[in-house]
Amino acid sequence: MIAGDRQGRVGLGLGKGTEVADAIRKGGENAKSGLKTMSLASNTIPHEVYSQFGGAKVLLRPASPGTGLICGKTVRAVIESVGIRDILSKSLGSKNAANVAKATLKALSQLRTRETILRGRGLESRIKKAV
Repeated sequence: MIAGDRQGRVGLGLGKGTEVADAIRKGGENAKSGLKTMSLASNTIPHEVYSQFGGAKVLLRPASPGTGLICGKTVRAVIESVGIRDILSKSLGSKNAANVAKATLKALSQLRTRETILRGRGLESRIKKAV
């Protein structure tokens, strides 16, 4: 299960149960409890990123406004939950939905904005000049 607030936070949850409804409920609860914030640049991502999880490989590229979501159904579910509106993606390797979703989340967690990088280097005075 994927849960997100469409404001830059997303979580992944897996649930097991004797009934399908129980598994879905547990997965949803796990996803909501593990929401993580992702670095976004308005309606797209700040830079290109590549990630892999197991045999699944995912490439995410920023797109210009109006492009829309050009991605497969598993990547699209994660991207829509985060709130990204313009992105290009390519899913390579395994088609296992769980691994593709985990690779996509791993890729999104690797994203860094310019402000975050400058702050980490101790160059906070340049943030105001860059903006």
